[in-house]
Amino acid sequence: MSSTHLPSTVGLRVVAALAQYGTVSSAADALHLTQSAVSKQLKNIEALVGAPLFDRTSQGLSPTDVGMIYIEQARIALGALETAAVRVAALRRSQPAIRLHVLPILGDRWFMPRFSRFAELHPEIEVEFTTFAASDTVEEADAVFRFGDGNWPGWRADYFLGREVILIGAPQLIARGGGISSLDDIRHYPVLEHRQTPLRWSDFAQATHLNEFVPARINRFGYYSLVIRAAIGGQGLALVPRSLIHDELASGQLINPLGLGFTSPNCYWLTTPANRPLGAGLATLREWLLQEARQSEPMEVALLQETAS
Repeated sequence: MSSTHLPSTVGLRVVAALAQYGTVSSAADALHLTQSAVSKQLKNIEALVGAPLFDRTSQGLSPTDVGMIYIEQARIALGALETAAVRVAALRRSQPAIRLHVLPILGDRWFMPRFSRFAELHPEIEVEFTTFAASDTVEEADAVFRFGDGNWPGWRADYFLGREVILIGAPQLIARGGGISSLDDIRHYPVLEHRQTPLRWSDFAQATHLNEFVPARINRFGYYSLVIRAAIGGQGLALVPRSLIHDELASGQLINPLGLGFTSPNCYWLTTPANRPLGAGLATLREWLLQEARQSEPMEVALLQETAS
C-alpha cells in the first residue's frame, strides 16, 4: 500500500476514540475536534478501507467485523508511535551536557553577552562551562577554547577570534604623558602584560619596526581581564585583541593611538579532540559559535582567510 493510501495519525485516533466512546460528540470532545471534523475523518477512512467500520444504531456507533480488525491495528499503531515518542524523549533527557572549557576572558567578554541566544534556539542542548585550567579538566572536555598558534597535537582547531591585536591606552594616561604622535613616543609610557600570553611587546616592536624597544616600566598580570582594567585605569599601554574591547573603544574609555597594532598568529581557537567524532549537539554548538564569531569580527576573519589562501 502506497503512502497515499495510508490513513493519517489523526484518522487513526478518531477511529480509536469512536470505538472507545461510541458517539461522535464524545469522541470529538476527547480529541478536542469538532464533530464535523470527526465525521469527516471517519468518512475518509471508510472510503479508504472500502467498507464501513461502524454500524450507526440508536445507542451510538457499534464496530463492524471489518471495524474490529481495523480498530485493533489502529490501537497497535498508535501505541507504537507513543512508545517511540517516550523513548525519544528519554534519550534526549539522557544525553550528557556538552562540556565546554572556556578561558575566563572569553567567558566574561564574549560568551555571557551572547550565549542566551543559543539557549533560546536550542533548549534541548545542555552546555556545561568550565574555566579551571587543570589538565584533566581540559582532557575530559568535549571542546576547549585555547589561545595560541592553532597547533595542538591530537586536537582539531578552528580559528575563533582575536588575530587583530591593537595598542590601547586610557586617554588620560596618553594626555599625561604628552601624547603619542609618533611610534617613538611609546617608549615614554609604562606597559601592561599578561604573564602567560604569547603576545609580547617584542612581537609588536618587530611588526611595527620599533627598534630596540625598552618600555619605561612593565606591569604584569595573571589575567587578561586585569590587563584591560589596568589599561582603563591609566596604569599603562597594553596589547589586546580588538575583539575583546569593542565596548571600551566605542565608549572612549580606551583609544588606539595612531591605529597601531599587528596581526598575530596567536589568537583564540575552538578545539575538539581529533580522535572523537562530533555528536549532533556539539556539531550544532560548534557551527553556532563559529558563525557568531564571524559576525562579531567579519573584517578579521576575512583577513585571516586572505592570509591563509
